[in-house]
Amino acid sequence: MVATAHPRGTDAAVEILKQGGNAIDAAVAAGLTLGVADGANSGIGGGCFILIHLADARIFAIDGREMAPGAAQPEMYLVDGKADTSLSQTGPLASGVPGALAAYALAAEKFGTKPLAELLAPGARLAEEGFRLSASDEARIRQHAKDFRRFEGSRSVFLDAEGEPWKENHLFRQPDLAKTYLGIGRDGTDYFYRGPVAKQIAGWMKDNGGILTEEDFSTYKAPLREPVRSSYRGNRIIGFPPSSSGGIHVSQILNILENFDLAEMNATDRIHIMAEAMKLAFADRAHWLGDADFVKVPKGLGGAEYAKSLASRIKMDRVIEVPTHSVPPDWEENLFNRHTTHFSVADSDGNWVAITATVNTAFGSKVIVPGTGVILNNEMDDFSIQPGVPNAFGLIGGEANKVEAGKRPLSAMSPTLMLDGHGHPILSVGAAGGPTIISQTVLAIVGMVDLKMSLADALSQPRFHHQWFPDTLRMENKMPGEIADQLKVRGHKLQPISRIGVSQAVAREGDEFIGAHDPRVNGKAAGW
Repeated sequence: MVATAHPRGTDAAVEILKQGGNAIDAAVAAGLTLGVADGANSGIGGGCFILIHLADARIFAIDGREMAPGAAQPEMYLVDGKADTSLSQTGPLASGVPGALAAYALAAEKFGTKPLAELLAPGARLAEEGFRLSASDEARIRQHAKDFRRFEGSRSVFLDAEGEPWKENHLFRQPDLAKTYLGIGRDGTDYFYRGPVAKQIAGWMKDNGGILTEEDFSTYKAPLREPVRSSYRGNRIIGFPPSSSGGIHVSQILNILENFDLAEMNATDRIHIMAEAMKLAFADRAHWLGDADFVKVPKGLGGAEYAKSLASRIKMDRVIEVPTHSVPPDWEENLFNRHTTHFSVADSDGNWVAITATVNTAFGSKVIVPGTGVILNNEMDDFSIQPGVPNAFGLIGGEANKVEAGKRPLSAMSPTLMLDGHGHPILSVGAAGGPTIISQTVLAIVGMVDLKMSLADALSQPRFHHQWFPDTLRMENKMPGEIADQLKVRGHKLQPISRIGVSQAVAREGDEFIGAHDPRVNGKAAGW
């Protein structure tokens, strides 16, 4: 079973399964194809987190997060002492070293059954032959056309000869990206990290004020990490460790919620409790979280006793003030070792995969280096470029997430696996949508575990999100008005919003797989 945010990604994965590939093969093929069909959200110019449960019950986390270039410095985005977020969000200084391809290749090599060239083939074919743009594709390109006009490579891909966005039904071909895919298929990842692509990108950066170098590419590694393990109502929760904040804070929020009987609450009480739990967790995130290879990230953030102490602060009749972070036990000693898409795949042998991939905001840095076809990420904006200055998602951070050479910026990506009490996988879930990824993942798990929703209903339920700063509770417009009114009485500052994020999931019920894509987008779930 496969669930992705785009039918082309799902079809590519199912094709690989039909050809005898396992879930890891299929997930990698999906990711590589999504980078062609949905390049606004992910691609080999970005990064990813891969969570794998093998048929023999071993679990692995592959960290394909982007890294800051070797020449990166904490002051690089300051102009006259003040942060200039335009530098970290658009153009040559916005990109970290891409990690997605290294992670996909490692997953295929260690845990797959097919060569990388076969997994690249559906994406290469789609890039060469092209596909018809949808109305939403045209709208997204038009939204960013001003930035595309600044960069020659981006203009040639997304705009016509007059510099206007391609229209709906245009046959959108990406021959340079097809060439890059075929080169990787022929020569391996060296074609990207130590060959023509790295050389072209480094040359362009040098000529345009960027700092990415060939050495940055050649020294990139996608390490294996130890997953975050916790439990919720008798189920085992497997999440991703730092530089993801998702695994820790999904666990932390669920641990707080386990102190409340959510199933017996009315909707208003339940949303109130969950929003307060989110607020407490995001306050901790702002202070404690960063790349564990560089800073001390306490494991106690995910502890049950610490969560119990946080839960005791929540009041049923009103919001609580959370002026700053809390302090978990043993915070100095018990430490972790040093715009986006999610897709889930499971196979009948017991292999399960959860992958969240991104180039950060839509179309990343908006830069395509001529000749490569690769959209480069703007992941440097996920660092705290100056303490207290919000990034593109409104998140603030401190010293733990400051810019440093070779460091991985903090991420909210939360690929998550849930196992039953016997250790059998029953859910692969994750989301896209910046910091709302964490809350979306929590909502899906609570929906299925506490409220006994179907997988489809758990993904389609009205969503809400609180991230501590700004102190507002975002709620989808389809939330009933009476609930919103009651939450205002308790002191919540509501921010109505049309849509929060995009989630994909695969579940197992008995001997059957169930796949669900988020109804907010034109995704696809399919099995074989």
